[in-house]
Amino acid sequence: MSGSFAQRHIGLDAAAQRTMLDALGYADVEALLTTAVPASIHVQPRPTSDIPPAATEAETLAQLRVLASQNHAARPMIGLGYYDTFTPSVITRNVLENPSWYTAYTPYQPEISQGRLEALINFQTMVTDLTGLTTANASMLDESTAVVEGMLVARRASKSRSNVFVMDADTLPQTKAVIGHRAEALGIELRYADLAHADDVGAVIGEDIFGAFVQYPGASGHIWDPSDVVTAVHAQGGVVVAAADLLALTLLRSPGSFGADVAVGTTQRFGVPMGFGGPHAGYMAVRAGLERQLPGRLVGVSKDAAGQPAYRLSLQTREQHIRREKATSNICTAQVLLAVMASMYAVYHGPAGLREIASEVAQKAEALAERLRSYGLALVSDSFFDTIRVVTPGPASRVIARARSKGYQLYEADEATVAVSVDETTTADDLAAVAWAFGLPESEELQLSFAESNAIAGVPVELNRVEEFLTHPVFNTHHSETAMMRYLKVLADRDYALDRGMIPLGSCTMKLNAATEMAAVSWPEFSRVHPFAPEADVRGYLVMIEQLERWLAEVTGYDAVSLQPNAGSQGELAGLLAIRGYHHANGETERTVCLIPSSAHGTNAASAVLAGMKVVVVACDEAGNVDLDDLRAKISAHAELLSALMITYPSTHGVYEHDVLEITQAVHDAGGQVYVDGANLNALLGYARFGDLGGDVSHLNLHKTFAIPHGGGGPGVGPVAAKAHLAPYLPGHEMQQREDHAGGVFSGGAVAGAPHGSASILPISWAYMRMMGAEGLRDATAAAVLSANYIASRLRDYYPVLYTGEGGLVAHECILDLRPLKESTGITVDDVAKRLVDYGFHSPTMSFPVAGTLMVEPTESEDLGEIDRFIEAMIAIKAEADRVAAGEWPANDNPLVNAPHTAQSVVGDEWAHPYSREIAVYPVPTLVRNKYWVPVRRIDQAHGDRNLVCSCPPIEAFA
Repeated sequence: MSGSFAQRHIGLDAAAQRTMLDALGYADVEALLTTAVPASIHVQPRPTSDIPPAATEAETLAQLRVLASQNHAARPMIGLGYYDTFTPSVITRNVLENPSWYTAYTPYQPEISQGRLEALINFQTMVTDLTGLTTANASMLDESTAVVEGMLVARRASKSRSNVFVMDADTLPQTKAVIGHRAEALGIELRYADLAHADDVGAVIGEDIFGAFVQYPGASGHIWDPSDVVTAVHAQGGVVVAAADLLALTLLRSPGSFGADVAVGTTQRFGVPMGFGGPHAGYMAVRAGLERQLPGRLVGVSKDAAGQPAYRLSLQTREQHIRREKATSNICTAQVLLAVMASMYAVYHGPAGLREIASEVAQKAEALAERLRSYGLALVSDSFFDTIRVVTPGPASRVIARARSKGYQLYEADEATVAVSVDETTTADDLAAVAWAFGLPESEELQLSFAESNAIAGVPVELNRVEEFLTHPVFNTHHSETAMMRYLKVLADRDYALDRGMIPLGSCTMKLNAATEMAAVSWPEFSRVHPFAPEADVRGYLVMIEQLERWLAEVTGYDAVSLQPNAGSQGELAGLLAIRGYHHANGETERTVCLIPSSAHGTNAASAVLAGMKVVVVACDEAGNVDLDDLRAKISAHAELLSALMITYPSTHGVYEHDVLEITQAVHDAGGQVYVDGANLNALLGYARFGDLGGDVSHLNLHKTFAIPHGGGGPGVGPVAAKAHLAPYLPGHEMQQREDHAGGVFSGGAVAGAPHGSASILPISWAYMRMMGAEGLRDATAAAVLSANYIASRLRDYYPVLYTGEGGLVAHECILDLRPLKESTGITVDDVAKRLVDYGFHSPTMSFPVAGTLMVEPTESEDLGEIDRFIEAMIAIKAEADRVAAGEWPANDNPLVNAPHTAQSVVGDEWAHPYSREIAVYPVPTLVRNKYWVPVRRIDQAHGDRNLVCSCPPIEAFA
């Protein structure tokens, strides 16, 4: 259809496709795909589809408006770790809605990520200052999963060999659900205790434990001093994990000050909308000595080739998912975009502003409490920050109903107790309405007058914060909108994102994140919704979620989909836990072996370990395919113990394996289940389905195939899809608003804090599928495969294509082998990657899955001009390497080993290199008027503690 969204999403018009097909020798795209995709799995377009015909952008926005209108705009005062917040408009416009921030990739190439890395070191500094601990990572997925990761840190670091972990009885209910599900698979025993009210802490904790967890303040709002718990746990060699509210910590003693070893939590209330549950940046900080136990990413300071300070990811070689079956965590991503927002909230308000916000929140809660007390109502605790629990004179449900009649959502803690949480958006009118819901006279207005205070009423003076925080100039400078806008612009200009050019990363599918898809994320009907709001208030969300689940089930060949996992790694884990649940339900608890090909993503093995499975590696042959003989041998050796096979399709090597049906059948014959990793679905959509390959369960990456942006390293969404027999074991949630999922009732344990995970970004994928339609999704796959094969064909005379399938074709990505280049010229894969920056490109994926290679994935969104520009850059770089081999340039002084070149490196009177300044920074003429200037030179990639400077101040004068 002329002018359709699919035509605008797909970068190749008919003329471009003709040019590319001629280069490949195919009559049309269907002929190419018929050859590339094995006939045994190739499906024809369905005559009928649950996915409606493609809608226009205007029609899609109108339909989203209808769905949004079905979400009741209530005032959420439920709390439980989720609060309404004011996102400063300067942050909304210049971060959340700015493609320079939301289309960037994970900062693995630090030279072109200096802006994001500075924002993340701001985040880490904010967390360490407020928690009173020494080192923080660059964000976690949410608070509940951060608590799980904290427990795992405790188990690794504890001197005790016990498998018992003590949990605070006043823990958030969603955290109890997530940690219970995760602990059970790992054989960890959770022992709950009322730590806050224990007369004998040692007796309550018990003996032979490896650690304990405290909620600070508690889920009930109660504030107490955990020092005695810390002392008792440390006496047994255990580790203490504390979940702390960062806003409360501006007024309360920090976890570090009372001896906690690990602090975790969420930064949601720092300007990040609730969004029906996410995405939000969780956090984790640790005391000195536990840095190497941290999961996820850590930003530190190193030096560039000119000796200037520069940011980079630290301790990269110990990233948990890379360690495969030795992993202690499967965390592969972070929540960078949301961490940036939270850190900038702190930068914008500064320490005084945050303290003022916290003080006003505390005084609002105290004002409400005092009014209720004056009418004889009792509170569960008189020591609180923002949450009070009130003993109701009658049924709690009556108070909840009265509040709802006024447009307020409160939390029914039990039949006789109602909880109310206030936040920075709460007004005097809100408090008066809530008081009326408890039976107080409606005519009485509640007056608020705020006094300057660094204390919380009812909290013992010894718990008042005396430590300074956020003392660095970055948190005390950018408080005007002009200053903040310019600071964000400076950081964005140091980075490379999709708004500058192609990011040809293999395995990561950096495709267009269309503006129309992104539009609804900022709408208040989607963004200001509490994840535990009543079903009647979120019907628009539930309809959208049900439709998206149904559409995803259709295109993958499965029967049910859960959208709860908030990262691909969590989707993997959820799928394996579903397999585990299925085997256990059948009485086959001995099935614990998971077969994983050697080419698999690193998270596969890590997820299997965290699902309580034993990893057995299956070899791959020279073509990059699963070695069938080795697979059969491993199945035979472990037949009675076989739980699952994890396989990526197309393979991580970028080829369609022709034996996939034989592989999956062999596993099924032995009683195992097949997990198909969905990372490469962009090469299959519309042409084959995981369920038809023999898959029983898969995770999908909505931040890859379904257009959710990568956000500089997060957010992600990793839904898990399954056949009917596994559907009951998919992630459920005790606080979910509905029971009638598209595939039936999900009774599996929770894997994320919110029932529907990162729900606020689901409108992106919903809009993508709605505007593409089934036919458009199929066309996107064809364009992606065509582009990858065109690049492979054009470059194979310069760089060998390591793996190919039928007809010498690849799938949606190709692996270029640079090892021969190093042998003949001395130029390494790192040199080529850094030189690409001088040509105005983000490097492809380096040395994965094979060391010394580049994995290139152009996606369907790039046009022929940009693809040709990349090809020409790679050819030119090969010519430069040949000049080194010919002796024209020394091996230790040439444009490749010195890349990337900054503006500073080519100015001044001295130029001692054997190549010209023009070759250094303008290797092709098109760059003269369209140059991306890298802010730093090549950064020291050495690993070790000397580079681990993570609480250092931001360096604001790199350029």
